[in-house]
Amino acid sequence: MSEEFKDLHVDGTDYRTTLNRKFDMRVPRPKLKDPRIIHAFIPGLIKEVYVKEGEEIYRGDKLLVLEAMKMENQILSAVDGIVKKIHVETGKVVVKNELLIELE
Repeated sequence: MSEEFKDLHVDGTDYRTTLNRKFDMRVPRPKLKDPRIIHAFIPGLIKEVYVKEGEEIYRGDKLLVLEAMKMENQILSAVDGIVKKIHVETGKVVVKNELLIELE
C-alpha cells in the first residue's frame, strides 16, 4: 500500500488522503484519438439531441443526453466546430463505443 499523500481542494475545503493499492494499479484512461468524433462511453438510451447537422457549436455546448443506469449524462463538445453528421436520434438505444456525432 502506498503511503503517499494527496492534497485535494474541493468546493473551498482542503482534504488530505492517502493513495491506496487500487489507485497505484489503476489503468490510465485512453486519450481521445479525435475530439471531433463522439462515441458512447457507456451503453444507454439517447434521451435528447440538442444539435442539428450543419449547426455551428462551441466548446462546452450541449450535444445530447445519454441515459445510462438511470442517470442522465450530458455530452458536451470538447472543441469548436460544425456538426457534420448525427448518427443517433431521440429514443435510440446505443452500445458502448457506438458513433454518436461527427464534427468538422
